[in-house]
Amino acid sequence: MSFWTAIFMIVVVCAIAEVFKAKYRSEKGITRDYLGNETVVGSKVDPDAQRELEDLRERIKVLERIATDGNSLDASETQRIAAEIEALRDKQVEKDN
Repeated sequence: MSFWTAIFMIVVVCAIAEVFKAKYRSEKGITRDYLGNETVVGSKVDPDAQRELEDLRERIKVLERIATDGNSLDASETQRIAAEIEALRDKQVEKDN
């Protein structure tokens, strides 16, 4: 391969890379001004997606509260019932022996 063929191939590769970069930037809404500064043109906010995100955040808050709240009336009732069941099991084991 001659020197000029190598230079030509380098120029072709650089040109193809620039085309792919331009395509990517246009898909993402990125533009350049005359000084080369990049800016994002308008953000696409989907109201349905935002509403769904808020609903999911509320659900996570409820699940966290349920998982971490051990002092509620339901939690103490559950603990009392579990203790009664264990006491009955212990009586049954003693009876069988």
